[in-house]
Amino acid sequence: MGTNEKDMTAGSPGKLIITFAIPMMLGNIFQQFYTMADTMIVGQVVGVKALAAVGAGDWLVWLVLGIMTGITQGFSILVSQYYGAREKENLKCAVAKSYIMTALLSVVVLAVSEGTVYHVLLFLQTPDNVIDLTMLYLRLIFAGIPIIAAYNIFAAILRALGNSRSPLIAMTVAAVINVGLDLLFVAVFGWGIAGAAVATVIAQGFSALYCLIVLRKIPDIRLEKKDFYRQPSMSLRLLELAIPLAIQNVIISVGGLVVQYVINGFGFLFVAGFTASNKLYGVLEMAAVSYGYAITTYVGQNLGAKKYQRIRKGVRSGTYMAVLTSAFISGMMVLFGRNVLSLFVSGEPDQTRQVLDIAYKYLFIMAVFLWVLYLLYVYRSAIQGLGNTLIPLASGIAEFIMRVSVALLLPKMIGEDGIYYAEICAWSSAAVLLFVSYMIIIRKYKEVL
Repeated sequence: MGTNEKDMTAGSPGKLIITFAIPMMLGNIFQQFYTMADTMIVGQVVGVKALAAVGAGDWLVWLVLGIMTGITQGFSILVSQYYGAREKENLKCAVAKSYIMTALLSVVVLAVSEGTVYHVLLFLQTPDNVIDLTMLYLRLIFAGIPIIAAYNIFAAILRALGNSRSPLIAMTVAAVINVGLDLLFVAVFGWGIAGAAVATVIAQGFSALYCLIVLRKIPDIRLEKKDFYRQPSMSLRLLELAIPLAIQNVIISVGGLVVQYVINGFGFLFVAGFTASNKLYGVLEMAAVSYGYAITTYVGQNLGAKKYQRIRKGVRSGTYMAVLTSAFISGMMVLFGRNVLSLFVSGEPDQTRQVLDIAYKYLFIMAVFLWVLYLLYVYRSAIQGLGNTLIPLASGIAEFIMRVSVALLLPKMIGEDGIYYAEICAWSSAAVLLFVSYMIIIRKYKEVL
């Protein structure tokens, strides 16, 4: 079991980014595989009602997990900068403080999530015939928040050190375990969506354990007791980076909940159709997420090393690769999307046809405009790597305003089809803000050789 850290301050920027991103993409493929496996098994074994129940909770899951992802990603920015600057003592202290704060914040998020879930589902007008199933699914997922947080912080630190291979292995193992447990709990034991939720949490536990084992083998971050107590101000610096990213994800999620509120009003078949498409959303964006992590790590390390011209070259290379990748994925979704969506749906022929029509229309629109999402990830990640998390927060606010405005107004003007464009408009507003901001910020950095 190697530790696989990677110094990204020397060598070809494009090659470094793509070799970092590819294991991330493979890891995301496995993550999406077992996410889709959950939905396929639930949809095929239990039926459309269960599929709608899982979908009704999608944005709430994204909200809670987005908080933990934002926090851990924010912590990793400082870790990557210290690693690039070769400041070993600060690096160890940052890692230690990140562990402590992740643990504390995960307990707070767990308590709030469990305490409010039912009231939020009522507020969102979740259909009466699925609300009990949705609440059961969410309570079980939320019970695993500390485990999910542990995986997120361990994987984030590994990526900050240039290691994207170990999270890939962890996710591969998790995918196999998750699918196996899905089949056992749902198809054999008949536990329904509760079985799918439990399988997901157990699989995440194995991922976290594997990443922890790898981290403990890395000499540069072999922690001592004193690392957890030194430099109290380090905690504040980490939080300054992490809190805007967590708030950004919360804002984006709240916008998604407004969309879910509108969708719920169209009935459970519409909810089921959007659920099927949203499970492919992860496939659409998986390469974008991978490029994003690669660029954040690359920029962070080179900022620490004060190699500013390399930052510019790397972001340009990342932009070209991201656009080309998005074009390929878009083509695949347009050509084969309906066939893939059919794997999620079973039931009465008329219901199945309606659900597939709704799902494919949404998927087609997202695929056509996918390049916008990829540019969003590139420039948001570059700005985060530069240590600025306030502008990404502003982009999240822009997404929220546009997503909510379109979701609430456009369906009233053109009918149900209006809801399909909420996501596209949200991407576009954020991408423009991030691109302009990056071009302004990067001019401030003058090369020091």
